Amino acid sequence: MTAVENVQANMNRLGALGQPFFFAFDFELSQAIFSDRPLEEKGFLFSFPLATNAPDIPKPKSGDIAYIKAFPEPIEQYAKKFEIAYAGLARGDSYLLNLTVATPIECNLSTLEIFQLADSPFRLWVPGRFVSFSPERFVRIQNRRISTCPMKGTIDAKIPEAEKRILDDHKETCEHATIVDLLRNDLSLNAEEVAVKRYRYVEAVVTKERTILQVSSEIEGLLPNGWQSKVGDIIVSMLPCGSCSGAPKESTVGIIQRAEDGPRGYYTGVFGYFDGRDLDSAVAIRFIEETPNGLRFRSGGGITNNSKMADEYQEMLDKIYLPFV
Repeated sequence: MTAVENVQANMNRLGALGQPFFFAFDFELSQAIFSDRPLEEKGFLFSFPLATNAPDIPKPKSGDIAYIKAFPEPIEQYAKKFEIAYAGLARGDSYLLNLTVATPIECNLSTLEIFQLADSPFRLWVPGRFVSFSPERFVRIQNRRISTCPMKGTIDAKIPEAEKRILDDHKETCEHATIVDLLRNDLSLNAEEVAVKRYRYVEAVVTKERTILQVSSEIEGLLPNGWQSKVGDIIVSMLPCGSCSGAPKESTVGIIQRAEDGPRGYYTGVFGYFDGRDLDSAVAIRFIEETPNGLRFRSGGGITNNSKMADEYQEMLDKIYLPFV
């Protein structure tokens, strides 16, 4: 049994018993993290709207003088990756692809301090490996209702008429519609009465440097009674997350593997918490990883036939930030 299969089985088992657990899966579905005593867990820290195992300590004051400096790859290097992605789109192997980059950064904070300071609904810190301060929910399950809120579309709020521009943008509109359709189909693998509850609403993410507007939608369906005993199967059936892979998934992931420099690992994977009754989970974006050569900030965006390389390069850079107000 693989690590993913083992965690999947444990999720089903504890779900049926109504016992809490924490889980995480990497993008490639080759690694997994699991804890059957999540609130007592010492190997990592997490924070969700449902619960946290992080100690209740004052936030470090270093957030007041926090800085982050990125050393992005030259646009010519990014262009080579973009060309591979765009060629796949032109062949018809994909009609939406999420292309990502790992950017070396300098930061005067540790990943633990970033976890403690981050103003984000979903946070995960794994010592010596990474920190994620994600604004994006993967799926939430409450009283048989399963919902997801894909984020597609980002713009700097300082741009004149930013909200109108992002909502009127043809490329962004097409990209968002594709992801909503993909995730509606993903929910339909296990749920009935799947419907889009809210379509393309705008939320602001405020940081010390700037405010970013992000476009989301909300999709919801109804799971059968006894879903808890199959909760691992439900989650794994929807992986990798559509908003961070593309459509159709299988061929799109193949293009991603050719375009990007190596496996993503836990970046754009998912992590979640089950409290014995309800489940919440997040997409592992806004992600800083620790490497032997220093910190790397992973970011990216969706590529379609309407994408312009320079715009996508800039969006990748715009997503490199610390979520401190």
